[in-house]
Amino acid sequence: MALDEVAARGLVLLGCGKMGSALLRGWLDRGLPPGAVHVIEPRPSEWLQGTGVALNVPLPEAPAVALVAVKPQMMGEALPAMTSLGGGRTLVVSIAAGTPLRAFEAAFGAGTPVVRAMPNTPAAVGKGITAIIGNAEASEAHLALAESLLSAVGEVVRLESEGQLDAVTGVSGSGPAYVFHLIEALAAAGEAEGLAPELSLRLARTTVAGAGALAQETGTDPAQLRRDVTSPNGTTQAGLGVLMDEQVGLGQLIRRTVRAAAARSEELGRG
Repeated sequence: MALDEVAARGLVLLGCGKMGSALLRGWLDRGLPPGAVHVIEPRPSEWLQGTGVALNVPLPEAPAVALVAVKPQMMGEALPAMTSLGGGRTLVVSIAAGTPLRAFEAAFGAGTPVVRAMPNTPAAVGKGITAIIGNAEASEAHLALAESLLSAVGEVVRLESEGQLDAVTGVSGSGPAYVFHLIEALAAAGEAEGLAPELSLRLARTTVAGAGALAQETGTDPAQLRRDVTSPNGTTQAGLGVLMDEQVGLGQLIRRTVRAAAARSEELGRG
């Protein structure tokens, strides 16, 4: 199954909020015909209405893919609109946090291939990363198709087990919020040292974005990048002395942060 088959058989998108819109924009930019996409969205944006997709109309009988992009708390109300697509002819892909594979298997019935995915918000600018895992019915072709669709908004990695999604949620799913807070904290610290708020925020935002780009584009071990910036007895070493404190430093704080997010993901998965 390839993207040309998606164009021929159709794709159903349940929910077109921020993440659904990012995916749809990526697919259209890659040449997927708007008429091949059927969107179920009770509150469509002006942008969505202008894309030319089939919006809130009867669904095709056996589309290639049905992608679930609604919030978990809306799942019970929204999912019945597409459960008729179960049984095996349509690949179901979910980007809903905290909803396990077994829930979709129960909703769509036996024989339905399901791929569960965890993207993150940088998908909005094509810089996201998504982790995927399939159920027993999901073949290599199904996984490759899901990977192709999700790569429209960034990188895609495959997991070995569904249980790993909780850790993924704690690291990359929730991770952008940690980075945004780092920008806030760095800007506030600059203000405390006498910088104007606008200047301090600009310095903090661009420093974090630039450092991330350097790490991403060079592929260099971040520990080596840190060492490259750190002169003996210099200013960076003085700052890192605080951040790298073994008892109360950033490493310990981030471990507790990721554990808290992963634990909450586990709770949501248990229902």
